[in-house]
Amino acid sequence: VQLVESGGDLVQAGGSLRLSCAASGIIFSRYSMGWYRQAPGKQSESVATIASTSSTNYADSVKGRFTISRDNAKNTVYLQMNSLKAEDTAVYYCNAKYSGIVTTDYWGQGTQVTVSS
Repeated sequence: VQLVESGGDLVQAGGSLRLSCAASGIIFSRYSMGWYRQAPGKQSESVATIASTSSTNYADSVKGRFTISRDNAKNTVYLQMNSLKAEDTAVYYCNAKYSGIVTTDYWGQGTQVTVSS
């Protein structure tokens, strides 16, 4: 199983980025996908999740600015990030989770997002 994130970059405050996470080795459409982030010295936090049904959830801090979406044909989940703030600076990780009889959980290697103020 591989989750490969891309799209992280250095961007000015107020700018936009789109993160992508390409999955392989799983039946993508059956998995809930999510983006998590970890800033230096802080705990990891959930940013946004999208279920296999395409229902979504967002952290309060990103509501109205970030949009998570998925393309099951491409086995890819996206995170569109607009109106970026300095506090969005973190390593962003992609997660794939299948909750069946056994919960299966996979993580990507992370992509750095740096927002300069």
